[in-house]
Amino acid sequence: MKMVQKPVIKWLVLILTSCVFFSMALSAKTQTYIIQMDKSAKPESFTTHLDWYSSKVNSVLNKPEKGDDQNQDRIIYTYQTAFHGVAAQLSKQEADLLEQQDGVLAIFPEQKYQLHTTRSPLFLGLEPHDSTADNVWSQRVSDHDVIVGVLDTGVWPESQSFNDTGMSPVPRRWRGACETGRGFTKSNCNRKIVGARIFHRGYESATGKINEKMEYKSPRDQDGHGTHTAATVAGSPVRGANLLGYAYGTARGMAPAARIAAYKVCWVGGCFSSDIMAAVDKAVEDGVDVLSISLGGGVSSYYRDSLSIAAFGAMEMGVFVSCSAGNGGPDPVSLTNVSPWITTVGASTMDRDFPATVKLGNGRTITGVSLYRGRMKLDAKKLYPVVLAGGNSSSPNPSSLCLEGTLDPKKVKGKIVICDRGISPRVQKGDVVKNAGGVGMILANTASNGEELVADCHLIPAVAVGENEAKSIKHYALTSPKAKATLAFVGTRLGVRPSPIVAAFSSRGPNLLSFEIMKPDLVAPGVNIIAAWTGALGPSSLATDRRRVKFNILSGTSMSCPHVSGIAALLKSRHPEWSPAAIKSALMTTAYVHDNTHKPLEDASTAKISTPFDHGAGHINPRKALDPGLVYDIQPQDYLEFLCTQKLTPTQLKVFSNSTCRHTLANAGDLNYPAISVVFVENTNVSVLTVHRTVTNVGPAVSSYHAIVSPFKGAYVKVEPRILKFTKANQKLSYKVTFTTKTRQTEPEFGGLVWKAGVHRVRSPIVVAWGMLI
Repeated sequence: MKMVQKPVIKWLVLILTSCVFFSMALSAKTQTYIIQMDKSAKPESFTTHLDWYSSKVNSVLNKPEKGDDQNQDRIIYTYQTAFHGVAAQLSKQEADLLEQQDGVLAIFPEQKYQLHTTRSPLFLGLEPHDSTADNVWSQRVSDHDVIVGVLDTGVWPESQSFNDTGMSPVPRRWRGACETGRGFTKSNCNRKIVGARIFHRGYESATGKINEKMEYKSPRDQDGHGTHTAATVAGSPVRGANLLGYAYGTARGMAPAARIAAYKVCWVGGCFSSDIMAAVDKAVEDGVDVLSISLGGGVSSYYRDSLSIAAFGAMEMGVFVSCSAGNGGPDPVSLTNVSPWITTVGASTMDRDFPATVKLGNGRTITGVSLYRGRMKLDAKKLYPVVLAGGNSSSPNPSSLCLEGTLDPKKVKGKIVICDRGISPRVQKGDVVKNAGGVGMILANTASNGEELVADCHLIPAVAVGENEAKSIKHYALTSPKAKATLAFVGTRLGVRPSPIVAAFSSRGPNLLSFEIMKPDLVAPGVNIIAAWTGALGPSSLATDRRRVKFNILSGTSMSCPHVSGIAALLKSRHPEWSPAAIKSALMTTAYVHDNTHKPLEDASTAKISTPFDHGAGHINPRKALDPGLVYDIQPQDYLEFLCTQKLTPTQLKVFSNSTCRHTLANAGDLNYPAISVVFVENTNVSVLTVHRTVTNVGPAVSSYHAIVSPFKGAYVKVEPRILKFTKANQKLSYKVTFTTKTRQTEPEFGGLVWKAGVHRVRSPIVVAWGMLI
């Protein structure tokens, strides 16, 4: 008996000891933290800020065992321009200790961000239909001086979109670099791509070393997303651009004479905040004028959002920051990047689509969309059996979604398969159908997508259809014993009406952090956008796709953001003295809210009129933005005053600035924003709210503007004064708008205020709400 117990006791001791060591190891596990320091608090005993930062970090590190060098190189980044501090690998205990140290303003745990994945210039009015007429791109020397930093997946430099023929030498003020690595040499930079850098330390700290055989550890773009966004911002004109024959024409960026600096912050496993912060910091130091950031994470309080804080620092240095709103629509309150100093961009359609048809055995023909052009052909005169992958289930399930391994080859071989949209990539569903022996796919929208159609470069004959038509096709397949169909592909169609329409996937307001700051700011083309593509991946982005193309068609707010970034670069070249807020104001106050049928903009998810929570100030209008008449300017101190209304502590405010609150704003609604949003809070006796605005004359020196304001059911609106008389250029005049509750409404009301003088119409959207907006 005793002989048996001894080994058992030994094993128990061994297990318990192992558990103790394992627990200690877990408690000491490190992760990356971004540490923001108060630059002004550096003691004189330290020669440099980095010495001081290092000392602070070292003071909280657990004492290493003899011969253990795990405390070496804990600091992976130093920030010194748009943001001050370091990124370091710390345990939770070390981070908590460090946060209590003098001079430490804030500590942010590493956060993972995601990418918000030739006709647009003509549609936007940048290029006239008559090629002999004047256009916005009539180049000036100043156009070549604007540099746009693109934070993304890198760039494919061989693309003709980055040809620098005819460009002047790189501006002397530029301090950027062309970093080299596998597949990327100094010669890959030129007068168009003036800089290329990579940021990977945060990514590697979280996921392990990059496999350089599988991924380019260099600015070269393996994903395609970064090449697409960079070309949309400032791609050089390329004639004959197309995707397998679709969207044939001349592809060019919004600011084709501007320069591009590529900052690779996203890798196969995602984009990490410490890398993004390092890129923003370095881009500002390098000398960019505009930052285009087509990615986002969740929504955090202003003082806990590292990208928001870095963008504030960039704005202070005169850099315009444009970010995608996210692809979380049509759900309300799904926005990211909502800080008022960031221009938040939603997505809309253009007047071009790629129709395809589904012809059913009962004689009906249904129109959808597709970018299919491949070897597999369906005979237009022949009808093929149709099968509903999910059987007669009314809600999506693994089979109806055509997920990997869910299709029975016996049931789908030789047939056209109906697959529900969702969960897996749209093109991958077709690959699943193909591998199971299917000959075609009908991609069915569900309630979350509504009637919005996104064209894809499928690997199998496939047509995407809206939710209502999908229901009728499913009904036919379920009720007809010999249901049949065929698919046909029409090509490219122009002049689609109505357009633009707000994309269903585009993230929606209201702004969760501050109802008084209306978001998104505006919408821009983001559906079926053609631009340059990587040579490392097929147009579907699937590993099984062996096709290689020079241009690809993508959708997402990732595509709309660079449209705005490029147009901001155009405005900066024509008005170099304008602040980021002035540029944003010009974009917002000239945006339009009616489509090409002269009706209010629609929401693709409902086919009803969209609201400022969907489209912001409206759809971008570059030609008008170049000459807005008036602008609402905002200085860094004004943004700080806004933050002073947000109940932040003095320490939290220091994250943004060492300046102090002057309390010049009565409330958040008084920030000189180009949109007006007022909220009558529930359970209060407040029935009157007043907001104040100041406009700067950037139009004719002598001009007189008259106010026109929408009527509201629930409130009287009074503008004082009703006339603004300017006598000189850059003159500032102020006005106030008073809202008096007439009848409390259960839903927010929307309208607008227009200041009109001759050809200038300066419009601000208005939102009035009673009680909480959500």
